[in-house]
Amino acid sequence: MSVRHAGLVALRLRGRWAGALIEGPSGSGKSDLALRCLDAGFRLVADDRTLVWRSEGRLFGRAPDSLAGLIEVRGLDVVAEPHLPFCEILLAARCGEPERIPGPQTLDVLGRELPLVVLAARESSAPAKLSRALARFDGGPDRRM
Repeated sequence: MSVRHAGLVALRLRGRWAGALIEGPSGSGKSDLALRCLDAGFRLVADDRTLVWRSEGRLFGRAPDSLAGLIEVRGLDVVAEPHLPFCEILLAARCGEPERIPGPQTLDVLGRELPLVVLAARESSAPAKLSRALARFDGGPDRRM
């Protein structure tokens, strides 16, 4: 198990929760993106730090016990939020400046290559883009990684 400086949100796809790890430097908008994703139908799994582990070739993540169910709302406080105890991670999203039409990118997490998308985290369309990226890379419950 490793700790990543990242948030984790999940969207219900094909009857199960599909997770997107949100990474980026401090102040890049990770928590802001996660908060807007929650308003777009996602569920919080972890904010700020995510415990990641591998099982049978698949990646999973959860919040450290001390941060479970909490999200930073910059300018307000750290607030309680309904959350999932864990989920499978299908995608990584990096907060940054995306190319207009990028080629395929991946991120190695514990020896597992995850599809990677770069998003301008504070763009109003970022949650919709993340939702579509998750749907695009979700191979359904029978896929093998």
